[in-house]
Amino acid sequence: MPESVGQVLAHHARRPPAAPSRPRVLIAGAGGVLGGEVARRFIGSGRFSQVLVLLHEPMQVGLRGVTPLQVPAALQQPHDGTAGGAGPAWPEARADAAIVMFEPPRAFYERERAFWTPTPQVLPALAGWLRAAGVRDLLVLTPHQSGRLPQALQQGLANLDEAAVAALGFERVLLLRAASAPRADERLALLPRVARAMLGIFRYMIPTSQLPLRAVQLAQVAEAALALAPPGVHVLGPATLHAAAQGEAGPVLRAHFGLAEPAAMIA
Repeated sequence: MPESVGQVLAHHARRPPAAPSRPRVLIAGAGGVLGGEVARRFIGSGRFSQVLVLLHEPMQVGLRGVTPLQVPAALQQPHDGTAGGAGPAWPEARADAAIVMFEPPRAFYERERAFWTPTPQVLPALAGWLRAAGVRDLLVLTPHQSGRLPQALQQGLANLDEAAVAALGFERVLLLRAASAPRADERLALLPRVARAMLGIFRYMIPTSQLPLRAVQLAQVAEAALALAPPGVHVLGPATLHAAAQGEAGPVLRAHFGLAEPAAMIA
């Protein structure tokens, strides 16, 4: 016996509401210690329906929900656009959030060789493509050497490229200015190595809040910041990141963003 219109409407009214669709996230710079930890955390969080990873050469990915995207070779380095012609196009993609990191892949990790690591100079072009791909939330991890960046710039936009990115119309832009460890160069001659060892005493004069955080700590703070940040442009300096990494990141980040604590926590 066919159902009446009233029965059909009543049946649909009893159906549970559809669960909201999960967002998609794109990761540029998934190599290196930091990139690997951030990618692992976001892939395993279950908050995203799809994780897109940018590559500079083909690679087979067997993880469910992870989609590789190869960046054309001509776009992997900054260019001034004076060559003429349309040029290569960025790959077709749609995403809701994006994470950009600049740490290069580890030399002896063969599996990381395929990951594309952008340079800071290519950030404006990359951000423009991300915005055109539907990205609303952009998180950029911008490591700097302790003592090299003035305190004022640790809490604000450091250059015109960052200002241009902030003006592209993203709903949220987060710049995590993490302190990075100086790289050792074992190819130095004997005298430069001795001089570096003698001057190494000055590293102990750097405030604790300016020392590098472990990759797992940065990944945890990045995930919490992307979940909590209100609309706008936000710069998290080394001191804020260090404070957020010491325990529960939520209270520190809410205070930084000017957000009230949840009622359950207040009670």
